Amino acid sequence: MTVKLIRLSTVFIGALAIVSSTALLADGITEKREALRVCADPNYMPFSHKDKSGYENQIADLIGKELKLPVTYTWFPQRMGFIRNTLKKKEFGSDKYRCDLVIGVPKEFDFAKATIPYMHSTYALVTLKEGKLKELKQGNDLVKLPSEKLDDIKIGITERSPGAVWLARYALYGQMTPYIAQSGDPDEFPNQPMYNDLLAGKIDAAIVWGPTAAYFSRLSPKKINFLPLQSERGVRFDFSISTAVRYGDDKWKNQIEAILRKNTDKINEILNKAGIPLLANKIKENSGKDGDNKPAVTASN
Repeated sequence: MTVKLIRLSTVFIGALAIVSSTALLADGITEKREALRVCADPNYMPFSHKDKSGYENQIADLIGKELKLPVTYTWFPQRMGFIRNTLKKKEFGSDKYRCDLVIGVPKEFDFAKATIPYMHSTYALVTLKEGKLKELKQGNDLVKLPSEKLDDIKIGITERSPGAVWLARYALYGQMTPYIAQSGDPDEFPNQPMYNDLLAGKIDAAIVWGPTAAYFSRLSPKKINFLPLQSERGVRFDFSISTAVRYGDDKWKNQIEAILRKNTDKINEILNKAGIPLLANKIKENSGKDGDNKPAVTASN
């Protein structure tokens, strides 16, 4: 995921020049912060964008309002080294870190401390509304189709993703059209080559993370449909998504978690507006593993 300059919120930029706000921690201890400093990708829709149109931008705005702080960003492409170059990187010649919060990581994340989850979603099968798979009513019914129906079907998958594992489980190797998870092009949104090939008819379907599937549909509502996939034995499609802070920032983590708990309904409203397929999500402390397969669109070290 070149480092972008920190961009201050235009709404509060004047106030920042003369005053800093004090954020109240969940345990009653206060910590002075001038802004909610978010680490994010400048072009990673539907998650985040430099024009603040991503749903993670909206969640960041909600947290900022709760803290009574303006939201600022450290922009960096969400590829390899994202966490290392944002949340864990200090400003040149300073002991101050570049940013303090990542909005979207898997609940069981290794490179930073994840908070309680705010979203539970699932991978989805994306198809053309007038394509070869238009009669499917449920995503998992794909593997139940007769062999003669599946013979000439091409399905886009990313390497080592749950979709690839699922198709392999049913010996549908010939149906897989592989794509790299991250193209290395910071101007592409997640799985854009797959989306382009689907519209062009080069593939008949794609298996992508739920928010990305919703974005595909939003871009081409008359052409694309998506069907959420249900986890089954040996293949996990559903994952919980959290925010993340640096290891050791326990008070900051507690403060963010208190805000997430308080604003569950507002966060769900944001996610529903984005069309994201949501599963039941009980706000709770991190415990247990979600499995080895994590969404292919989240931050890396």
